[in-house]
Amino acid sequence: MGDVTMGTRSRAGTGRAATVQRRRTELAAFLRSRRARVTPADVGMPPGLRRRTPGLRREEVAQLSGVGVTWYTWLEQGRPINASAQVLDAVARTLRLDPPEREHLYHLAEVPCTPQPEALVQSVGPEIQGIIDALAPRPAVVYNSRYDILAANPVYRYLFMTPSKASSRASANALWTLFTADEEECPLLYRETELPVMVATLRAAYGLHAGEPVWEDFIRRLSAASPLFARLWASGDVAEPGRRVKVFRHAAVGELRMSSMSLSIDGMPECRIVVYTPDDEETARRAELLRRK
Repeated sequence: MGDVTMGTRSRAGTGRAATVQRRRTELAAFLRSRRARVTPADVGMPPGLRRRTPGLRREEVAQLSGVGVTWYTWLEQGRPINASAQVLDAVARTLRLDPPEREHLYHLAEVPCTPQPEALVQSVGPEIQGIIDALAPRPAVVYNSRYDILAANPVYRYLFMTPSKASSRASANALWTLFTADEEECPLLYRETELPVMVATLRAAYGLHAGEPVWEDFIRRLSAASPLFARLWASGDVAEPGRRVKVFRHAAVGELRMSSMSLSIDGMPECRIVVYTPDDEETARRAELLRRK
């Protein structure tokens, strides 16, 4: 038994070493190709004489990135050296890498990649709107990571419609709808189990935006508007979006058990389509009535 275990570990170690070596080879080729496409003029440097290639030299990349020439040379040669996120970001800026290239660099260097903070998408094109409209009678919506409603089909809007006591911000953000409506008017039943999950999902996204004025202002205003939100936010819980069965109530059609599914959207980071599918036959019938309203 011991020999079998040792043999398994040996094969695993060999496989791991081969993977690491392959990534280093790919890293070396990737850096050389990116360096070759950046000209001195791109980074404000004179072209100089006796330049054999139009791209930057290794020592120029090192200088512009604030790292040692030997260190960068070893990185480009795929040698087993440690690279920090800060140094990789400096190299990525010098080589003018776009977000997918930056992420690729991180993966090849085996450094955890943290997406760079960016302004949240606040609108969608007609193609996405057409997709969610075609999903009726299933309620469908496009959220960004702050639960701003970027697009929704009429069934979703009718399902989430609340009386005038709800905050005027409710039409633009799902959290405002759910936390500022009176409890008896909130479209989501079982708030005590569902709302904590939504706040925990918000906090997971907040990690990329902590300190950004728009996000801090959003958290501050919603905490002031809803003591419940403030309490849940203070818990510090974190969760990722995922499938859940939620129960809604609607004055015209009654209760609806809906299964929520999140779908990512290419080219729209931190955005997702959420589709609510009836979880039983009675809900399917009532959802059809919602479309006719």
